[in-house]
Amino acid sequence: MALPATERIVPVSVQRIELEAAVAFGTLRRAFEAEVPPLDVTRLRELLSSGADWRRLTLETAGPGIHRFVRFWTDHPTPVMRVGGADIASAVYLIGDYATAARMFRHDAGTLLYTPIRVELHASRTGGTVLSVDQPSSRLGSFGNNKVTQAGFELDRMLGDLIEELGLPRPSVLRR
Repeated sequence: MALPATERIVPVSVQRIELEAAVAFGTLRRAFEAEVPPLDVTRLRELLSSGADWRRLTLETAGPGIHRFVRFWTDHPTPVMRVGGADIASAVYLIGDYATAARMFRHDAGTLLYTPIRVELHASRTGGTVLSVDQPSSRLGSFGNNKVTQAGFELDRMLGDLIEELGLPRPSVLRR
């Protein structure tokens, strides 16, 4: 049985940012994971069960850096990929912050397709590390809502702040 549905196809143009850093994969991975800590899920549950207000919840779940990002998910696919024949060190993350995500969610719940932000690190052939991430505003602009677009630009700035905190140059497309 087919359920009734309408279809909408939305073209999305994305700018992928790739930074090749002259630093070993393990070094940049450790720096990234130290700069963007995992979300404290236990604390989040405590806050939710105690009825914490929005301000308290967002303050206590934000990351410590100027960018406020936390890691919602981490994967180190290298062991699986090695079995598949590709022995390249890699790590993948979903990062974000609840305050910015909620501002977009109010206008269009579909924004969660692009937030949290997916970041990928992998060892380069030259011994360095490649950091890859899609520019947040390039995806979020596809919703056609100014409030969502503005939040996308804020995520661009936050992502640029994170990249600078890692000691890497801010990509030209990430606003200050």
